[in-house]
Amino acid sequence: MIIHVDMDAFYASVEMREQPGLAELPVIVGGSAQARGVVAAANYAARKYGIHSAMPVAQALRLCPKLVRLPVRMALYAEVSKQIREIFQRYTPEVEPLSLDEAFLDVSASERLFGDAVSIGHKIKNDIAGELSLVASVGIAPNKFVAKIASDIDKPDGFVVINADEVQAFLDPLPVSRLWGVGKVTGTEFERLGIHTVRQVRQQPLEALQYRFGKFGEQIWNLAQGIDPRKVVTDSRAKSISNETTFAVDISNRNLLRNHLLELTEQVAFRLRQQGVYARTVQIKLRFSDFKTITRCMSLVAHTQTTQELWKVARRLLDTALDGKARAIRLLGIGASNLSRQAGVSQQADLFSGHEQKKQRDIDQLADEIRNRFGAVSIRRGAGHQDKV
Repeated sequence: MIIHVDMDAFYASVEMREQPGLAELPVIVGGSAQARGVVAAANYAARKYGIHSAMPVAQALRLCPKLVRLPVRMALYAEVSKQIREIFQRYTPEVEPLSLDEAFLDVSASERLFGDAVSIGHKIKNDIAGELSLVASVGIAPNKFVAKIASDIDKPDGFVVINADEVQAFLDPLPVSRLWGVGKVTGTEFERLGIHTVRQVRQQPLEALQYRFGKFGEQIWNLAQGIDPRKVVTDSRAKSISNETTFAVDISNRNLLRNHLLELTEQVAFRLRQQGVYARTVQIKLRFSDFKTITRCMSLVAHTQTTQELWKVARRLLDTALDGKARAIRLLGIGASNLSRQAGVSQQADLFSGHEQKKQRDIDQLADEIRNRFGAVSIRRGAGHQDKV
């Protein structure tokens, strides 16, 4: 069985833990409205006003004038994420983080020590609540796809178990939008065909979906059957380390996309340093509103785990991919691959660039040391300096 653990309103929940007086108030974490900031997280009180992640902060404030906005403190969230990961590691080394606030766990080899997957799921959930004063939703199922839906279906504070013989009954009544990759455009196409539920997708001939959606049609068909053969892959075994996010509302604003990409880059760089590996290739992934998906990659001269070096390449790839056009994006991701246990040495670096590289490494090292020792201390690369890279 696979366990998917997803922290509820993670950034906002951490802030409310640090400031208990915020518990009953609508709270968001994000940039300033004046700087075209975007909502990184919204607590459930704020969500009642229709506020969600990726929404411009200015719009969120219009929906709820009494909204409490707090700045992003990535160092704090990364430290709490590390503590959550340490709890996972008590029960299994097979942990695949998707981001700072969610991960897949394969506990099949741990059941003799700690009980079945359900028992382990309860232990993890209780440990997070008791030790970190945070709430996690847990989904347990035979594969990743079903486990991830299970963790989300009863949020907040959910705990849903789907056994192998229950998968189809669980999936069938769900809306088509629950299938990974089905966005607004694909959903509209299904609506036009009179297909509204996973069961209706499952009943379609595979060839019909392939004809209409190409290779993606086969993926949709398999998911509708509850088929997902992917294994849990730990960072230490992964050929790449990546993070991606799907926006609740498509984004075309270039500054907002850069802000999101910078945050994803910081998370990937932190994970590289935590694993003690260096990357030479940076890849970004964009999925547009019409579901067309593209990737762009670039290799550096030398392997690195420095945030600024990775960000410089990622931003260049984003600007090149958009090519000056305002296109609506529904998914954005970044990956670091071509991994090595040793840092590369650029033979092309002049004295100044070498000094700058050391400076950036020192900044990352200091930030990580503070992150590991003082979780409440905020260290984050300012988005306002993006244009200076």
